[in-house]
Amino acid sequence: MTDDSAEQAIMELVSLAGPVKSISPEDAARRLAGDAWRTKNALVKLAAIRLAKGGKIEILRKGRKIGPGDARGVIRLRIMNGTSDDESG
Repeated sequence: MTDDSAEQAIMELVSLAGPVKSISPEDAARRLAGDAWRTKNALVKLAAIRLAKGGKIEILRKGRKIGPGDARGVIRLRIMNGTSDDESG
């Protein structure tokens, strides 16, 4: 399992969710590893940080966009839309 597969899983899921809804990093980890998803959490979070730095996704905490360097604790991921800090999902 590579970093690319984690990025791909994130991008597939945020694309399906659309610009208004968000996903949990756990969703991407479950896509990668099923019941063993906890083993992929760190990989997914690092992939999310890279994608956010590359301008492809937004990282949210409590429904507000945060910088990639602040991606600690409970976060959500959303495809980049650049128009709203509100989260609906």
